[in-house]
Amino acid sequence: MLRQSLIVIIASLGLQSLMYAQTPEEKEILKTFSNQKTVVYKTVDGQELDMIIFYPDAAKMKAKNPWMMHVHGGGWAGGSKYKVLKKAFLGTLKSLLENGVVCATIQYRLARGNSNAYDSAVDAKDAARFLLENAKQYKLDKKNYGIWGGSAGGHLSLVTALGKNSDFKGDSDLSRCNPKFKCIVSYFPFTSCVYPDIRPNSIFEDGELFVRLLGAPLSEKPELARLLSPTELLKKNSLPILLIHGDKDTTLPIVNSTYMMEVAKQKKADVELLTIKNAGHSFNGKNISPSIEELNDYATKFILSHIK
Repeated sequence: MLRQSLIVIIASLGLQSLMYAQTPEEKEILKTFSNQKTVVYKTVDGQELDMIIFYPDAAKMKAKNPWMMHVHGGGWAGGSKYKVLKKAFLGTLKSLLENGVVCATIQYRLARGNSNAYDSAVDAKDAARFLLENAKQYKLDKKNYGIWGGSAGGHLSLVTALGKNSDFKGDSDLSRCNPKFKCIVSYFPFTSCVYPDIRPNSIFEDGELFVRLLGAPLSEKPELARLLSPTELLKKNSLPILLIHGDKDTTLPIVNSTYMMEVAKQKKADVELLTIKNAGHSFNGKNISPSIEELNDYATKFILSHIK
């Protein structure tokens, strides 16, 4: 039995490593960033979770620099920290570095086996806690920082920043730091487990994906469903949020973002939506408007207005 357990553990770790591996294209893009380092921010269940920290040119660096933390997408059960190199984010990543903003992109536990999206959000919280705990070492400002991500990462970015730190307790060694982000940019996110009208014509239509998200059917986890619903976490005094969503998205339709805008209006929260016409999920499509370059620029300006 012990041998079988070890085989299962090794196989599981091998699968995780494979899923986190770079594609050849990502490897080539990564080479263009000269000032970067990979750092392990915590170990959980025998698994090391790390992040890549991208630094601006030395001439633009200070002792304390504003920073952004990227949370990748991939349906909660896939993807990797290299997603930040995709077209939806790469332009903003480069622009932020050019403007003296440090950027970190994190790996987290995927919603597989005994883990679910709550664990993913806890890891994202802990990644931010780690950066705050070691701010001096990594030359980071303890006040001016934000979070961004797309799809599942857009959802997790919202949950990470809007959720109470006490509801997402993680590594006890990092518990002294409680993140207070200055802004969120969330691309084509999932926004509510509890509002059924956003499910039709999406990946949540048949309800099966909730088992991955919550670790059980929706009916069995109502409290956790609310905890993982950005619209339920939103308050009048919540930090500024920019949603960016394609109007032709059939994976997570734009109703996710328009519904969050309705909730924001009711709660008088600071949320805005940039709609990308003719764009599907990940902004795929022809003749999208605004263009990838324009939306990347819009996101950059939004971020800089809140952390610099």
